[in-house]
Amino acid sequence: MTDGILLIDKPPGPTSHDVVHLVRRAIDDRRVGHAGTLDPPASGLLVVLVGRATRLARFASQMSKRYTGTVRLGRSTSTDDAAGETVAASDDWQTLGDDDVRRAAAVVAARTEQLPPSVSAKKIEGRRAYRIARGGETPALKPASVTIHRLDIARDEGRDFRVEVECSSGTYIRAIARDIGAELGVPAHLASLRRTGVGPWDVRDALALDDSLKETIPAKWRPMREAIAHLPGVMLHAEDARRFVHGQKLKVAAARTPVAVFSGGELLGVADVEDGILKPDVVLAA
Repeated sequence: MTDGILLIDKPPGPTSHDVVHLVRRAIDDRRVGHAGTLDPPASGLLVVLVGRATRLARFASQMSKRYTGTVRLGRSTSTDDAAGETVAASDDWQTLGDDDVRRAAAVVAARTEQLPPSVSAKKIEGRRAYRIARGGETPALKPASVTIHRLDIARDEGRDFRVEVECSSGTYIRAIARDIGAELGVPAHLASLRRTGVGPWDVRDALALDDSLKETIPAKWRPMREAIAHLPGVMLHAEDARRFVHGQKLKVAAARTPVAVFSGGELLGVADVEDGILKPDVVLAA
């Protein structure tokens, strides 16, 4: 079985877990996970990790994301996307011009905190927000730190606006749509969403999720070192490499943390660095 990464172009409908299940069946191995959930209505790039690469999921999940989508004015929903029930509706959007929407988007893009949607996977005292909401309660969500690197917006048709977003991990595009509407004073929701990229990966290089998946996977494996390509690297000689894979601490000159650890071109794992001491975090010993 290969340790590595698969890029999958998820269609609207399946959950991210459904995609993982299909990959498990295709390669006949259970060590499969993903780096960053896509909601069922959304399509686009899902980064699937296989074998030892699953241990790098939290690092790959930290990479920035790129999306395209449609913001629809005039209706807000319980989920902030098209799947939810209508919460409010208004025709006041008809008085708004393109410049109004762009100004509102600029205000939202400049914010460094975002309130997650009520129906989300955020945990509140150990419970998922969506479970609390579906139980009839209102989740006590707190704003989370986010960075919106880029938010471009253009009129699509009528009440719809196309958006292109590049943002930090943990940013909800549904919440961006909701907040643009709030800034404009009209209800709004995210009508469609497609993830076009994650870190160095692009959806154009992804495999289609269809009946040919099992046959196309062998030619599309990507090395697991791509999952930590955004981390600074530390190169160890043979003796220190041996100590690292046995979980021992080492003195290094690196200042940043975490770091990807290599020896002879082989990825050994990931470590934290504190006061010049390298502490193994993830060891990828075969």
